[in-house]
Amino acid sequence: MFSRRPLAGVTGKLGAGLAVGAIAAGALTATLFSSGSAGAATVVKGMDVSGYQGNVSWSTAYNNGARFAYVKATEGTSYTNPYFAQQYNGSYNAGMIRGAYHFAHPNSSSGTTQADYFAAHGGGWSGDGKTLPPALDIEYNPSGAECYGLSKSAMVSWVRAFSNEIHARYNKYPMIYTTLDWWTTCTGNSSAFAATNPFWIAKYSSTAPTPPAGTATWTMWQYADSGTFPGDQDEFNGSYSQLQALAKNHD
Repeated sequence: MFSRRPLAGVTGKLGAGLAVGAIAAGALTATLFSSGSAGAATVVKGMDVSGYQGNVSWSTAYNNGARFAYVKATEGTSYTNPYFAQQYNGSYNAGMIRGAYHFAHPNSSSGTTQADYFAAHGGGWSGDGKTLPPALDIEYNPSGAECYGLSKSAMVSWVRAFSNEIHARYNKYPMIYTTLDWWTTCTGNSSAFAATNPFWIAKYSSTAPTPPAGTATWTMWQYADSGTFPGDQDEFNGSYSQLQALAKNHD
């Protein structure tokens, strides 16, 4: 997802294209619920994609072990992923738990406005056990000041507005995708969302990411920008039944 190459051991990427972690079909149980590189007792492998990946062979990804996927839906208030339907519906039809994400442009419009645009173009949620929380991709500015010209307090307010609007619509707080480096620089390592929002941390490394202040642990980890699956490679920090609960329970 990241719009620029991550620093070694610090960041990952979503804006340019996403993907998922993998499982060998011949050792499904062992890899689906395996000890991850993060050191978690149990992880589930997955992926995230955007329009950059185009049409994805979801049955192949599933057979290789992917059990969840995040799909880019929108960016700012003027972009929609032209491959969204193939990716979002295709992952679901292949048997994956999937969700949508929005790439934020905090300098172009309010968090509420962008949350509404996201919701109107694929960012919805229902507690069907097959839909991950809507995700906010908040990270390095691909074309300007790192923090989009916002102060730390203004950035926290922007994220809060986005989060509250999604929660008002679906009774579900969004997943927040970021890096600890960006979050520290642009929000002051805010703990304002620790009690409400799960965090999806990008860190291209073999060691587990550190979550933002006040957050007990990471929920998802983007650990590589290529691998077994198309796009970026991810892990969910828990069992498959816990992943299903995340996709089912209201907040």
